[in-house]
Amino acid sequence: MIHRMPKPKQKQLSVALSIAGSDSGGGAGIQADLQTFASLGVHGTTVITCITAQNPGIVSDIEPCSPLIVRRQMEAVFKGFKPRAVKTGMLYSTQIIRTVTEYLRDQKVSLVVDPVMVSTSKARLLEPSSLKSLILDLFPIAALITPNLAETELILDNQIHSLEDMRAASREMHERFGCSALIKGGHLPTNGRATDVFYDGKEELLLSVPFVRGIHTHGTGCTYSAAITAFLALGVPLAQSVVRGKKYITGAITRSHRVNGHYVLDWA
Repeated sequence: MIHRMPKPKQKQLSVALSIAGSDSGGGAGIQADLQTFASLGVHGTTVITCITAQNPGIVSDIEPCSPLIVRRQMEAVFKGFKPRAVKTGMLYSTQIIRTVTEYLRDQKVSLVVDPVMVSTSKARLLEPSSLKSLILDLFPIAALITPNLAETELILDNQIHSLEDMRAASREMHERFGCSALIKGGHLPTNGRATDVFYDGKEELLLSVPFVRGIHTHGTGCTYSAAITAFLALGVPLAQSVVRGKKYITGAITRSHRVNGHYVLDWA
């Protein structure tokens, strides 16, 4: 008699979605987000907003997708996978921002907005005229926004010179937009440490680690926000997701690899 063995119970993966641009160099954007999701045990889905021709040193061309295909991608992903958490990265234009906002407004997801504006190589990744739409349309439906210092200054039209400025900025963002804020201070080392400030209206966290010197890479902002999104998809509360995301990106920077003369994050 042949006895059939019961099939092993298969693990049900949580789903996260990245709405961002494609980086042909593989170090940032959609490519970095998928690497991050996979390393944290989350199934990654994507909506590509732009195709870029770039490597770590230069962005030579950008071709935005049509708002229609951006919406069609979102519809397909939500119909097939129902992601629990979503992050946005490079959105580029007012039309794409409004398309994303209109669709996500009706979805029950945790939304992390990484307000990508300028690449590490100083190329514009957001049309200047689209900043207003990013602030007025998308920020109010976000659970968390994750600007770096330069982005914070553009959003608030104010200069950031110190940790106290960062703390004030996080509070102002929460007051103005109604969402939690994570101000990333990696470009403002304080006593040899890289410090970020999280504020959700009740709790403030100062996330501080030793500054990693001598490593110049890109994709850190994408990877940081993707890690937070992955933890949210796994059901981790927001503040703890931010703490775990900080630990993840610090490790990814510290363990960076050299690839043909460029530093590339370690997503393991």
